[in-house]
Amino acid sequence: MKQIAIGTNTTGIATSPIDSKELIDFAQAVPPSSSGSEADAAAVRSEYARASGTVGSVPPPVSLKGMVKAAGELIQGRPPALLIDKLGERLQFERSGTRLYEALIAKYDAEGGFEGGPTRADLEAIRDDELRHFALLKRAIERLGADPTAMTPSADMIGLASAGVLAVAVEPRIDFGQSLQALLVAELTDNDSWRMLIDLATAYGQDDMVAEFRVAEQH
Repeated sequence: MKQIAIGTNTTGIATSPIDSKELIDFAQAVPPSSSGSEADAAAVRSEYARASGTVGSVPPPVSLKGMVKAAGELIQGRPPALLIDKLGERLQFERSGTRLYEALIAKYDAEGGFEGGPTRADLEAIRDDELRHFALLKRAIERLGADPTAMTPSADMIGLASAGVLAVAVEPRIDFGQSLQALLVAELTDNDSWRMLIDLATAYGQDDMVAEFRVAEQH
């Protein structure tokens, strides 16, 4: 693992007191050229939020069985789109999780581990769990007659949210130990997301899913 060391870091203004003073003096002497304010910027963001559409939709079931099931769920007052959307979200997260652990294994191979840290076997075992979870969710979506390859709104959102974590893992300047901090963010999200999905599947009366998801939550 790479060691944190004192080096030639010139990102702070203290490394150039004369130039930094001139820069501050100039900023204070010359007012902003824009007549706008933070409130104006907030108003523009609000306008975009109101005018923009959604990040996607849940496609209709791809099988006759799925259409019948979807109609039944609607009659019971539980729109199937919500469950399919959240299953798609978990599918996307587990796919990203598999890639995350692949990236960490590559860094482990390049740098080695450290005392008290995970071994390569540990990382491989969790990577394999992520892949099994992906397959489990794929089957769950297919049992509802839906398409597991479709990018649902929540899947799109979680893919974007996970991008930063994955970016840390694949950044070569960030070492293996530092990358584990990004892994912590992902695992905390993973644990809570399983619990929420279990609650949702319970509300939909999907007992088989609930049982499978409880096992997945523990691994």
